Amino acid sequence: MKMDMPRTTTGRLARAEARWGYAFILMPFVGLALFLVGPLVASGVLSLHDYPLLGTPRWIGAQNYRQLFLDDTFRAALRNTAIFLLGIPAGMALSLALAVALNQGVRGTVLFRACYFLPTVTSVVAVSLLWMWLYNPEFGLANALLQSVGLPGPAWLQDRFWVYPALILMGIWGGVGISLLLYLAALQAVPRSLLEAATLDGAGPWQRFRHVVWPLLTPTTFFIAVMSVIGTLQMFGQIYLMTHGGPDNATVTVMYYLWQQAFMLNRMGYACAIAWVLGGIIAAATVAQFRLGRRWVCYADA
Repeated sequence: MKMDMPRTTTGRLARAEARWGYAFILMPFVGLALFLVGPLVASGVLSLHDYPLLGTPRWIGAQNYRQLFLDDTFRAALRNTAIFLLGIPAGMALSLALAVALNQGVRGTVLFRACYFLPTVTSVVAVSLLWMWLYNPEFGLANALLQSVGLPGPAWLQDRFWVYPALILMGIWGGVGISLLLYLAALQAVPRSLLEAATLDGAGPWQRFRHVVWPLLTPTTFFIAVMSVIGTLQMFGQIYLMTHGGPDNATVTVMYYLWQQAFMLNRMGYACAIAWVLGGIIAAATVAQFRLGRRWVCYADA
């Protein structure tokens, strides 16, 4: 006959297991505190100081924030960042169109998928150098193609007008891969029974997509939109490598302006204030998207 363990022994084993459990989860919490919460609190405190990077912080209260909203360059950075956001709908539409095409069972789907995804895993430096060569006004491929059809080629990255579409096109090319894979996975998860039922009811291809497929794609679309907005608001690498904020501050983004203030002008307190404002903008944009998403995102019942 099996004997039950004494209650004291069971309690001792439970406490020992709990201690080991706390020990295993301790390190992630320590890392979170050291590398996320700690720097976050420190930047908030430093944003209230005049802090030369190699000097001593001096308390100035909210002066950095008041100066920030009177800063013409910061307002230009906000405007430029908003312009780059305009490329998100075009990139999402292109990704969806390619995903629909690849979902038709064409030959070489795996190869096409890998090719489209390749820019996503390529370093920002390599991608930027490639596009700088493409946009070179003297020997770049973009102008060579335009000249072959009798059109003059602009100085893409040196022209205040053309630099926006140039960087937006580059962003679409670089981001289409991950969005394509997400859309393709969502399309392959659409139940065939729903499509067959719609076909039996007389629905054509567009009607099936509009009334059956698209509602099931809205959660994926929402996720891509949120992540794309967050990524674009933090745009930095391409600007630093390709334009340095030029011409005439036309491509200065909020992140690039933050870097300038912190590491070129040694105004770390001012840079921390920019970081907190940018964080607030990202949080506000995300909350707004979640609230608007309630109106058009359709979650299928489990």
